[in-house]
Amino acid sequence: MWGIGGQSAGRSRAAACVAILLLGLSLGGCFEETFQRGYVLPDGALEQIPLGASQEQVLIVLGTPSTVATVSGEAFYYISERAERPISFMPTRITDQRVIAVYFDKNRRVRKLAEYGLKDGKIFDFISQTTPTSGADQSVLGVLFHMVKS
Repeated sequence: MWGIGGQSAGRSRAAACVAILLLGLSLGGCFEETFQRGYVLPDGALEQIPLGASQEQVLIVLGTPSTVATVSGEAFYYISERAERPISFMPTRITDQRVIAVYFDKNRRVRKLAEYGLKDGKIFDFISQTTPTSGADQSVLGVLFHMVKS
């Protein structure tokens, strides 16, 4: 029924379909990937920590901090980073860095909450909508953002 040319054409079409299917499957895993590293802030968590809350309440709501500082009072820092990779074999590119800072007074009560990130290349507090001034806290944040970039 099939002539020699008919079998060849049928095999060519089948081979082309298989090749397209394999190409599609191999490329399916190569598209953009997003990575979340470090601390993941639960939705609504910061709203559960009012000013004056105890250090224990902060630990219950946010968990163990990434690091603790005792420069000019105690502070908990929760560090996170989001990175993307356009294709699976390409290097990752950092798209967002955040540091949640919880500052305590001498009685270990929350005196200030801040969510720092980079805006226009500068450290910015997204809660108070301000750029931190110079001082010990600015130095600590500079070190933390440098660590996150590494």
